[in-house]
Amino acid sequence: MIYRHKIIDNSHLSPFSTRKNILEILKPNSRIRYKALFGERIVAISASKLNNETKIYTFKDYLKLPQDERVEVIEGRIYNMTPAPSLKHQTIVGNLFILLKTAPANKCYIGIAPTDVVLDDYNVVQPDIFLECDRTKLKETHVEGAPDLIIEVASKHPLIKDKREKRKLYEKFGVKEYIIVFPEEEYLEKYILTDKGYLPPKVYTKGERFKLYTIELEILVNEVFKGL
Repeated sequence: MIYRHKIIDNSHLSPFSTRKNILEILKPNSRIRYKALFGERIVAISASKLNNETKIYTFKDYLKLPQDERVEVIEGRIYNMTPAPSLKHQTIVGNLFILLKTAPANKCYIGIAPTDVVLDDYNVVQPDIFLECDRTKLKETHVEGAPDLIIEVASKHPLIKDKREKRKLYEKFGVKEYIIVFPEEEYLEKYILTDKGYLPPKVYTKGERFKLYTIELEILVNEVFKGL
């Protein structure tokens, strides 16, 4: 299901927030969704069929798509997302959320899927987790513009999308740091943006630490995969 919900202000959470409170933030709120524009009815057309069309989709079109499939729009094209993330995937997202939320230096907004990030009218994505330090980009129902940091937890089927289409997309729109986490192999790749684009990725495995320049935080890779 697509849950297009209001931005949740999690700034009140302290480093001592309980696991229950953290999971409440992570749980989608199915009662708060976008309404179809102009009162139009949402037609039950699968995203796979939409992919075969030559139509270029916009953010307005995206809001009118059926809500029984999770999709993203990249360069005006519809991309299916994994219907239900695995427990391993969700454990990693939860670990990263807690690590970022409890970082003393972090003053940025922490976003999690399925929050809509609208890069422009033809690109709407739902990163697994992201940091947005410019709070003027936080709208009532979505984030408008590129976050400072995006982390995607790779799944088997959309792996090429994460490594190719999304990397090119995030580079184009100026995402300063992009990280892809590989749950099965338990390593991650980190891209840093320069004025010439992303540098070749650095690979980090268990026992190593990687640094997030957005909030000056060092993380032990083992903490990302804790509990697996």
